[in-house]
Amino acid sequence: MSKLERISIEPALVLHARPWRETSLLVEAFSRGHGRLGLVARGARRPKSRMRGLLQPFIPLLLSWRGRGELATLTGAETEGRVLPLAGSAVIVGFYLNELLLRFLHRHDPEPILFDHYRATLDRIAHENDPEPILRIFEKRLLQAVGYALELEREAGSGSAIEPEGRYRYTAGSGPERWSGSASSGVCVSGSTLLALAREEMTDRRTLGEAKHLMRSVIDEHCGGRILAARRLWRR
Repeated sequence: MSKLERISIEPALVLHARPWRETSLLVEAFSRGHGRLGLVARGARRPKSRMRGLLQPFIPLLLSWRGRGELATLTGAETEGRVLPLAGSAVIVGFYLNELLLRFLHRHDPEPILFDHYRATLDRIAHENDPEPILRIFEKRLLQAVGYALELEREAGSGSAIEPEGRYRYTAGSGPERWSGSASSGVCVSGSTLLALAREEMTDRRTLGEAKHLMRSVIDEHCGGRILAARRLWRR
């Protein structure tokens, strides 16, 4: 970002926005070509501002900005295509995705493939009844993009192939080891679930349940044990 001064018409989505001073907003956005951004939207809350009502999650945008450092100045915003029709519980799922991106993405690291997958994921959760397999795939790809890829096909240490009928203890940062019946860390998961997650083909409820438990454990470990706000909202 230090070499960038003016960017125009960049595909992006807002992850979070909050009021700043009397008429402005502080915006966290995820852009396709420049990664996660901090932007100051001056005057965006004024009644006659062209950006009023646009700078909120789940609206595909084309953003323009100028500046250096942690916060740039937003100079333009317009919609790109239709608003993603999230409603009901799908909104909470969308906020969960945004919270993950805010926690894991570093500023100004381009992730165009992840951006495209994020946008496609929002579209899927808006139109499909069961978000669970969609979420597990997104979590897996996000961790891979930021350098925390899961080992799902080989045992940690030995490198032996995961056996579908086997039981494993999965520990974040090291991977799966044969389950011995007791452990002080990690979660117990079947080999069939690990391989299904590797293939991104999760259909039965048992596999989805184990995959959810596994991904929650890994994400919590990388978040330092902090509970995600979207989970609290979901429980309510």
